Amino acid sequence: MQKDAYTLILEAIDAGVYRPGDRLVESELADRLGVSRTPVREALQRLETQSMLARDGRSLIVASLDHNQLAELYVVRAELEGLAARLAARHATPEEIRVLGDMVAEDRAHIGDPVALSRANKRFHRQLHLASHNRYLVAQLDLVHRSMALLATTSLAAEGRGETALAEHQAIVDAIAAADAEAAQAALRAHISKAFETRLKLDAAGIGRSRG
Repeated sequence: MQKDAYTLILEAIDAGVYRPGDRLVESELADRLGVSRTPVREALQRLETQSMLARDGRSLIVASLDHNQLAELYVVRAELEGLAARLAARHATPEEIRVLGDMVAEDRAHIGDPVALSRANKRFHRQLHLASHNRYLVAQLDLVHRSMALLATTSLAAEGRGETALAEHQAIVDAIAAADAEAAQAALRAHISKAFETRLKLDAAGIGRSRG
């Protein structure tokens, strides 16, 4: 199935092709995506409505998050992902649990490569969301993770963070495998809290905004 202009632009933002502050020009996007300007214009309007883009004079730029917005995003992420982990502990199939465990094991090969580890991290969290077996929760988490694309770099770039993040992922999987809903929720919330703390330290050091 051919992707529409909206999906293609969103994926480009998520992949870091367009970063916070970058200007998006309708004609350039149409040429790049190989589509007419009308669907690009409609996609840009939709992304602006969703606060993925912001106005800078007459131009549209990729939006960025200030400190308060970032804190609010992490609060919501911790609550929703914690619920996903709790539900996964109750409803995940043995196959889904094995896949999550395999992901943690395989992702160890990416330690030292923040970009690859960031991609792997997204896959792990997406798989965990699906294991909750709640389509409405998955839809809300999709929106939250879409906003995470407005963070320019990854907290997994912080020294030692990749290894500790994978240990946190393993603790989440272990709790889900034990069908311990309380422990799964607590482990997931602790994981998000640590990611936020790491991101704040990177920001304070002037290294940049992070996605992890």
